[in-house]
Amino acid sequence: MSIPETAASNAAPKRRAKDPDRRERIARAAITVVAERGVDKLTHRAVAAQANVPLGSTTYYFSTLDDLLAEALRQAATDDVVQLREWERTREPQQDLAEALTELVLHYLGPERTRTAVEHELYIAALHRPALRHVSQEWDSALAELFADYTDPTTGRALSVAFCGLLLQGIVRETLPERADILTTFQRILRPGAAGTAPAERAGAERSG
Repeated sequence: MSIPETAASNAAPKRRAKDPDRRERIARAAITVVAERGVDKLTHRAVAAQANVPLGSTTYYFSTLDDLLAEALRQAATDDVVQLREWERTREPQQDLAEALTELVLHYLGPERTRTAVEHELYIAALHRPALRHVSQEWDSALAELFADYTDPTTGRALSVAFCGLLLQGIVRETLPERADILTTFQRILRPGAAGTAPAERAGAERSG
């Protein structure tokens, strides 16, 4: 699955065949600049320097900073969904879903903390930049669809909201959230009324009932 492409005025031009990846390279450079300086310090000049392209290339592909931020956000979202699909592919089938999601959150807030922070900074930029909102909504929908593969559409949306909320809270804290607290959150969504009960114990209770 990938983030849906939206018809937009900043569609990739068809020339510059000698450097077909330049547009994506510029968008990825924008992600790096945001990671190092923040959204407010993003400029075409800074992105051009990071991407090692002429300044005119950034304005050729992205006439406004909002266009550039929207593409950077779309690229970050696509990368995130690709990573989650890889997690989905390699996850042990017998592993409890709440446990697996808990480990994923801790991974995003641990080894992947820097990337998680910049992705959310781009996502939150939509609060004051309406041009970015449709991309943020596409990301939300993609995550909900991914989690719905394990459950159903309603539960998938609930899991995606909890997942994103835990990450957002986690990146503004100095210490990682408690593993038990994360696990309980997912258990309550997946098995209302059974939070805190181990999968084997739940199965035994169901058989005896």
